Amino acid sequence: MKVLLISIASLLCATIAHAQVIYPSRSIQTIMPLQAGSGVDILMRPIVQKMGENLGQAITIENIPGGAGLIGAAKVAQSTPDGYTLGAFNDSILTMLPNLYKKVDYDPVTSFVPISEVAAITFVMVANPNFPGNTAADLVRIARENPGKIDYASGGNGSPQHIGMEIFRQYTGAPLVHIPYRSAAAAVTDVIGGQVPVMISALSVALPHIRAGKLKVLGVTSKTRSPLLPNVPTVNESIKGYDFSTWGALLASKGTPPAIIDKLNESLATALKDPKLREQLIQQGFEFAPLGQDHLKVLIAQGLTKMKKVIKDGGIQPD
Repeated sequence: MKVLLISIASLLCATIAHAQVIYPSRSIQTIMPLQAGSGVDILMRPIVQKMGENLGQAITIENIPGGAGLIGAAKVAQSTPDGYTLGAFNDSILTMLPNLYKKVDYDPVTSFVPISEVAAITFVMVANPNFPGNTAADLVRIARENPGKIDYASGGNGSPQHIGMEIFRQYTGAPLVHIPYRSAAAAVTDVIGGQVPVMISALSVALPHIRAGKLKVLGVTSKTRSPLLPNVPTVNESIKGYDFSTWGALLASKGTPPAIIDKLNESLATALKDPKLREQLIQQGFEFAPLGQDHLKVLIAQGLTKMKKVIKDGGIQPD
């Protein structure tokens, strides 16, 4: 019996090792917990396609919106840890939602194995072209002159658009009023239409409307100007100290073998060296950051601490 058990154990180990060597032997599913056309969707879709080409197997994206991202994230957490189900998340999934909801069906630290941050996602403060202000400082002044009468749109309570503007509101004391929508795309549509005057949006989502003259930019929310909008000041230039950007990352479920994580990291790094892919994503406002597993762990830990304070101080509640 002892010999038999040893033989079985050896066979299992050999099978696992063999599986890791030939990984991937079939297509890989990447779950996107947000709607198609969101900033992180625009970022991740061409990257995982290129990764699949490098690995010799298709990597598909399945959008599973709902519950602000909770449903798709939980599905990744509960998936078999074999590297055939990945999660393409923004930091909202990992740092904002766990602080916003009393109960989520995953733990941002223990339910996943980080693969890598992929890129920083640039955001811009935009307004309807008829809004009288032209800078973030103008928005603060106008809001103070009209307390409780200047609304801002977002993709929902606790969304990156909401959090970014809530940080702005807390930092400046501007009496702005939040109007949550079911998606960031719907919020952008109503700012274009004039139903709500301002919002913060991922540059990749807002840029076509900016270029078409349907939105005007009050400022870039990160600390440095965007090369795509070199003449547009940062919010920090008029509101010293303000800084907001988000990031997109790849993760797998807890227990995924290190050899598979390493192979996915290698494939990601190779994909982001492709000049056509780099140019495509740079032109959409993304800044590459494929710094690996350890860096992503630190980002998640720091984000959880920061978002806990923002959400608590703002009294933000789920939809």
